[in-house]
Amino acid sequence: MPFTNPQKSSSLSPRPPKIAFDDFEVDLRSGELRKNGTRVRLQAQPFQLLLLLLENAGEVVSREEICAELWPGDTFVDFEHSLPAAVNKIREALGDSASEPRYIETLPKRGYRFIGKIKAEAPLVMTPAESPPALGLVATPGVAAKRAGDWRLGLAALAAVVAVALVWAWVYRKSATSGASVHVPLAAVPFTAYPGLQTAPSLSPDGSRIVFAWDPEANNAQAGASGELSANPPSFASGKRQYDLYVKAIGSETLLRLTNHPSDWISSTWSPDGTQIAFHRLAPDDNGIYVVPALGGPERKLVTTHTPYEVAAPINWSPDGKWLAYADTENGQPGDRAFLLNMATLETHEFPHDPACRHEGLLTFSHSGNELLILCVISTVNFDYLVTDVEGKSRRLLARIHEFPSLALWSGDDQSVIVAVNTPMGSQFVQIRVADGQVHRLTDIGGDWPTLSHDGRKLAYSVSDYHFKICRKDLQNLKAPAVEMYPSSRPQDAAQFSPDGRHVAFDSARSGKWSVWLGDSDGQNIVQISQSASAGFPQWSPDSRKIVFESDEPDGSLALYTADISNRVVHKLKINNVRNANLPYWSHDGKWIYFLGYEKNGHQLYRCPAEGGDATLLLASLEITEPIESSDGRTLYYPSRYSDASLMMLALDRPGAAPQAVPGMPKLSEQSQWVVAKEGIYFTSQDRPRAVCFYDFATRQAHEAFTAENDLHEGMSLSPDGRYLLYSQINESGASIMLVNDFH
Repeated sequence: MPFTNPQKSSSLSPRPPKIAFDDFEVDLRSGELRKNGTRVRLQAQPFQLLLLLLENAGEVVSREEICAELWPGDTFVDFEHSLPAAVNKIREALGDSASEPRYIETLPKRGYRFIGKIKAEAPLVMTPAESPPALGLVATPGVAAKRAGDWRLGLAALAAVVAVALVWAWVYRKSATSGASVHVPLAAVPFTAYPGLQTAPSLSPDGSRIVFAWDPEANNAQAGASGELSANPPSFASGKRQYDLYVKAIGSETLLRLTNHPSDWISSTWSPDGTQIAFHRLAPDDNGIYVVPALGGPERKLVTTHTPYEVAAPINWSPDGKWLAYADTENGQPGDRAFLLNMATLETHEFPHDPACRHEGLLTFSHSGNELLILCVISTVNFDYLVTDVEGKSRRLLARIHEFPSLALWSGDDQSVIVAVNTPMGSQFVQIRVADGQVHRLTDIGGDWPTLSHDGRKLAYSVSDYHFKICRKDLQNLKAPAVEMYPSSRPQDAAQFSPDGRHVAFDSARSGKWSVWLGDSDGQNIVQISQSASAGFPQWSPDSRKIVFESDEPDGSLALYTADISNRVVHKLKINNVRNANLPYWSHDGKWIYFLGYEKNGHQLYRCPAEGGDATLLLASLEITEPIESSDGRTLYYPSRYSDASLMMLALDRPGAAPQAVPGMPKLSEQSQWVVAKEGIYFTSQDRPRAVCFYDFATRQAHEAFTAENDLHEGMSLSPDGRYLLYSQINESGASIMLVNDFH
C-alpha cells in the first residue's frame, strides 16, 4: 500500500521487532511477551491491546480507538465487557494494579494510557531509495536469509525525532508524486495462546474465523505401558499426538470444538460458502477425509486414505465447491500422488502424474478456479512448484526451491504463490511471482502452515517453539535419572560417542545456526567444528580421529565434509559422480563412507572411498534413509522411511541380495532414533514415543529398557563399553497460531 500520513493507529506506523520496558519485552515477530527472557502467557486480544498502548506510550488511547483497532465493525463482541477483561489480563501478566498502576493507567470514561518507561533504541535514519523493494519482500536467490525488521521511530531524543520526521515527510512527498512504495513492516499478533500445540490453521472465506488443530496435552502425554512389544502394535492411537479440530472467531476467545477423535494430525479447509469444513485426519485406526458443519454437528466420512505423514495431509476445496484436492499414496505404495475427489459422487480421480516426480502434492486451486498449483518433489533437496490447467495436461515450472516445504497457497489476486519453507534460520515464507517465477522472501514474519482469507488481507500461520537437549542414560543403573550433557539454552541433538569413548560429536544451535560441535565424554571442553554453513549429523571414523558430517552448500545442495579432531581442520569430501550427499556413516574398517544421494527419483544408497573419489551405488529406493553398518561389516541396516518405518537389513557379503525387514522388530518412531549394539538394537517404537526399547538378535523379541521423561528427538548412540546411551529429548514444545490483519 502507498505511504500515508501517520495517524494514531498501530497499522500505519512502522513497528519495531521488539519493544522493551523494565523487565519486559514484547516480541512482534513471535507475538510473545517475555519477562527476563521467560515467556508470559497473554491471549491474543490482550496482546493486541498492549501493543496498541505501547505504540502510543504516554498518550491516551480512547475507548473508541481501541474498539476500532481491535474489534472492527464486522466483528460482533460485547465491547463493554471485553475491553475491561482484556485490560485486567494485561495487568495480571505485568503484575500491575488498577489502583496503583505502574504500566496501564485508566482514565475513566476516556480510555487507557501506558505510563511505563520504554527502553529507547538508537534511531534508524531512513534514506529514500530510487526503487524501493516490494512491500514486505526482499529479493534473494532462493536460499536461507535472515529475517530483518524495522524499528519504530519516535523513541529517541527530540532532535533525532525531528530529523527522522523530515526524512519521512520527504519520502511521503516523493512517493505521492512518483507512485513509489514504502516498506511497511508486517506485524503478527497471537490468535491462540493455549497450552499444548495449536497448528494447521485455515481461514474462513470471509476472514472472520479460523479452524485449527489443537493438542492440549502435548507435553503431558504418557508413554505406553512397559512389557513385551509386538511387531504389529494395537491399532489405537500411537501416543504421539492427540489433535482435535476447533473453530474460533477473530476477536473472540470462545472456542467451538468440532471433533472428538484424538488424532496424530488434522489438516482442514473451508467450503467456498463457509458452511462446511473438510478435514484430513491421520490416525492409526481411521485415516481419511471427512466433512463437518462449520457450526458443529456430526462428521461424515468422504474417503479413506493411506497418507502417512502431515506434510502430505493438506487439502483444498475448489472455488465452485465441486472438487476436493488431496494427496495420498497409490495403492499403499511409497510415493505420494495428487488426487481429486468429486464432492457430488465421492469418486476419486488420480491427477496426471509426472514420472520425474518422486512425490506430488499440495494440489491447490487458484481463486479463479482456472489453474492449479502442484508440488513436484524431485529429491529431498529439490522441490519444483508448477502451475497446471485443471485437467493436468500442461505444466509450467514456476521455480525450484531447495528447502523443505510445509504448505503452499495462492495469493488473494492469484498473482503469486506463497510457500512456507524450513531453513537453517527457521521457518520462512517465500513468495513466487506467477508471471515470471521471481522468488522473494518475506522478512518480517515466518512460520508453518500459512492460510489466507479469500481477499488476501488476513494471513494466519503456526509458529512452533521446540527445545531439545542431549541426555545420557546409565544402562547399568536404570533407576537413576538421565543426565543432561553439554547444557545450552539452544536446541541440541544427534550426539555420537567416539569409538574410543573419549569424545562426543553432536549438533547444536548454540552459535546461532546448526553446527557440529565436539566435547569430552564427561561433558567438558566443548569446541565448535563446523564454522560456516549450517551443518550436522556427525559420524566417527573407527580410529576416533576424524568426523564426517553433512553441510549446506551455497547453491542449495548438500555435501560431505571431514574434520581431523586434533587440529579441527575441515576438508570437503570430493565425490566425483554424486552432487548431493548427506547422512554419512563410516564403515567399520574405515575404508568407506556410506551416504545417501539424490541423483534421480528417490534416494540412492552409495559408498565412496573415505578419502573421496567415485561413489558406488548399492541400493535405490524411494524411501531409504540413514544407514548404519554392523560391527562385523557384514550387514547394513537402514530405516525404510523417515517415520513409522520398518528397519531393513542388507547383506553386504552377498552381492545382489534383496533387503529384508529385521524379523520380529516393531516399527521405528523416527529414522534416527536407533543404534546397533553387539547383541541387538536400541530404538524408539512407533507406538511408544518416550520408551527406549531393545531388540534382541538371539530371541528376535523386543522389550522396553526404560522410559524417558519426554518424547525423543534425533540421534541415539551407545558408548563402546555398552554402559551409556546418548539420546536427545524434547524438553519443551509449544505451537500457537499467529495472525496478520493487514497482509500486503
